[in-house]
Amino acid sequence: MNTIQPGFVPLTRAEYDTLTKLLGELLHTQYPPVVIPGEAILGIEAIAASIAAPGRRFLNIVTGPYGTLFGEWLERGGAEVFELRVPFDEVVTAQAVQTAIERSKPHAISFVHAEVVTGGSNPAKEILELARRYDLISVIDSVSAVGGEELPIDSWGADLVAVGMQKALGGPNGVSAVAVSPRGWAFIESNARAPRNSILSLLDLRAPGEGQPFRVPPSIPTLEARALIATLAATEAEGLEQVIRRHEIAAESTAAGLRALGLQGWQRDAARRSTLTTTVRIGDEQLLRIEQPIGIVAPGDGELRGQLLRINHFGASASQEGVETAIKTLAALLEQEATAAIAAVQEVWEAAQ
Repeated sequence: MNTIQPGFVPLTRAEYDTLTKLLGELLHTQYPPVVIPGEAILGIEAIAASIAAPGRRFLNIVTGPYGTLFGEWLERGGAEVFELRVPFDEVVTAQAVQTAIERSKPHAISFVHAEVVTGGSNPAKEILELARRYDLISVIDSVSAVGGEELPIDSWGADLVAVGMQKALGGPNGVSAVAVSPRGWAFIESNARAPRNSILSLLDLRAPGEGQPFRVPPSIPTLEARALIATLAATEAEGLEQVIRRHEIAAESTAAGLRALGLQGWQRDAARRSTLTTTVRIGDEQLLRIEQPIGIVAPGDGELRGQLLRINHFGASASQEGVETAIKTLAALLEQEATAAIAAVQEVWEAAQ
């Protein structure tokens, strides 16, 4: 029995169409994204369940814990998974990806775009160029990247892309999306094991074609969906390029503050560091070993706890005030004066104006 709570008003078709339109514009795709009724991890698992099958070979790039998890989900579905893994203080190179493609001869390739846990950013555009060259289906976890890094889905030729709105865009985490190209849909439809009548079914959530009957999925949480519409409208008003630029400046100014404090970034290649988080190598510095977050300064997750600190300068914290507060926190932990580090942060923001 379906019980409607007093005062509950389901998402209307007009609101649903507005949501998919705004998502498509955000992701630079002409194909209506699938609205996922839950956190972005649900969309990632739904992708794995929809495409994994015996006889299918995947090259799964692992540069952080979510890559490991996605590979496990593919194997659960019966797929053969070839793993390209690098240390978590590095990201993959296009040359390594090409070599792995030629060795494993996969049907599809999967990777995480921006690794907020490790502070790295994989070369998405170059990897997608290789996917097109070798005629591979491409799968991207861009949950954290969207709004903080460039992501023109159609022009880059991405096939299945999971995105979340709670990081750079500062939106709700109770609803997310998966963008699917026509090639991606064909790859799903040709899989007899793709879920139907399931919370993991992308096919059941697929937006209708022109003139096709459609009922807004009742599982989509109404309040979160309306909050997401408001978030996307605010992003449109600020301008996506400006949102991305704000995150780039936050990352640049954080790096400047760290240098002034004598701290080293966790990611070895400064050019491949994420715009959403900056990770700090702890090394032998015992004063940096915190157990709980202090503002946007957080300890490492899982196996990275005690090895790095993470500065989460995304969303509203991608600001001069947010970065300065984080740098002051680090200076206090180190029992150092923060004046020079704050000046370094301010210099970057002033130069960017």
